[in-house]
Amino acid sequence: MRINNNLMALNTYNQMTTNNSNASKSIEKLSSGLRINSAADDAAGLAISEKMRSQIRGLDQASRNAQDGISMIQTAEGALDETEAILQRMRELSVQASNDTYTAEDREAIQDEVNQLNKEIDRIATDTEFNNKKLLDGNLENVVQVNTNASKATNIDVVDDNLESGDYTLTVDNVTTEYKIDGTNGTGMKGVAADTGGTKDIEPGEYELELIDNDGVGGDSYDVILRDSEGNEIERQTRDIDNSSGAVNFDIGGLNIQFGDASGSDPAVAEGKTQLKVETDADFVLKKGSETIDTVIVSDTTSDTIEVGGIEVSIDDTLAAGDTTMTIDNNAVTYQIGANAGQTTNMSVSDMSSDALGVGELDLTTSEGATAAIDLLDDAINSVSSERSKLGAMQNRLDHTINNLNTSSENLTAAESRIRDVDMAKEMMEMTKWTTLQQSSNAMLSQANQQPQQVLQLLR
Repeated sequence: MRINNNLMALNTYNQMTTNNSNASKSIEKLSSGLRINSAADDAAGLAISEKMRSQIRGLDQASRNAQDGISMIQTAEGALDETEAILQRMRELSVQASNDTYTAEDREAIQDEVNQLNKEIDRIATDTEFNNKKLLDGNLENVVQVNTNASKATNIDVVDDNLESGDYTLTVDNVTTEYKIDGTNGTGMKGVAADTGGTKDIEPGEYELELIDNDGVGGDSYDVILRDSEGNEIERQTRDIDNSSGAVNFDIGGLNIQFGDASGSDPAVAEGKTQLKVETDADFVLKKGSETIDTVIVSDTTSDTIEVGGIEVSIDDTLAAGDTTMTIDNNAVTYQIGANAGQTTNMSVSDMSSDALGVGELDLTTSEGATAAIDLLDDAINSVSSERSKLGAMQNRLDHTINNLNTSSENLTAAESRIRDVDMAKEMMEMTKWTTLQQSSNAMLSQANQQPQQVLQLLR
């Protein structure tokens, strides 16, 4: 027997140290509720967990961002609700002033009210703010500055608020415009072409030409009316049309209307309606620097607008092959609606002042001015309604964004919990095991320390 080195005691002590350490770790996990309290517990698990925590906190903040965005939208839309109510009142006054039962003094009184209402529209536009950010004065509106316009494209607007600011080139090629009779030909027309004088432009679309006999007895004098596809009158003329002795043609609303020689094989002019169509073929390419953003090829289109790469271009029959260069300044407000960089959406808000709406200089002091004001106010009401519709659509989108962010945060939290959090029941079992072993090792160490005492038996 050896007494200098009590190997049984050393072994028991080592086991007791291990048991104490494991019991301490179990108690730490149970008291914190976490399976991973330090990198030593699970290095890889800790790294994954921390990444998930970044995502969860980012998602929660993005949800709050979207809620703030909804508040901003509601502020702007609420102001536009009142703007639209003012425009409705101004239109009512315009209809009233159009009636010749009113004197000049009456119309002056109406004009005074319209002037005050215009000032209130401007005040709403300049004073509507959210967190000191002005919403309706044009500061949040995308601006397109056309530098050169060889293609003769018109009314270029940004329709994708996420389009980056910068210099762009719109290249138009392979342009053809076709004018044709399409469908009913109740007037005996022979053909249709572009305005020979080039004094008026006409957009691609479907049109209707109507001839109404002036004297009602089949004479040669007709009221000639050109209407668009919605029945709106474009132009009205009175024409003497007798094609019995030769061909007849004239310009109206950007078109050249042609009747043949009825003395030959061509039909005679008649009271009725003729359906016309103006179609365009063209290739559109939008570039930012040398990078091609989008390419759109249209064939036989009757649409008067083309959307390419986030911009919308209005066209008419003057469209030509060539380059249009422009500078786009994106002033849209940016909402960070994701946990990571670049997960954003933009929203522009148009200038809602009276001048921008086209009603800043209404003159209701005459019947003619009041009648013209009705059309201007209709356009302004449509503009405000369109803006409110856009704001409402964005609000609905952000509602869905919030629901998605909250769901993602919830699911990611559950996933992080499975990695980081402790299973309390299982860890209680582990703690019970280690504390039992701890008590046992303490008892065995006591026994091992008593073994050297047996050496004294040999000395008796």
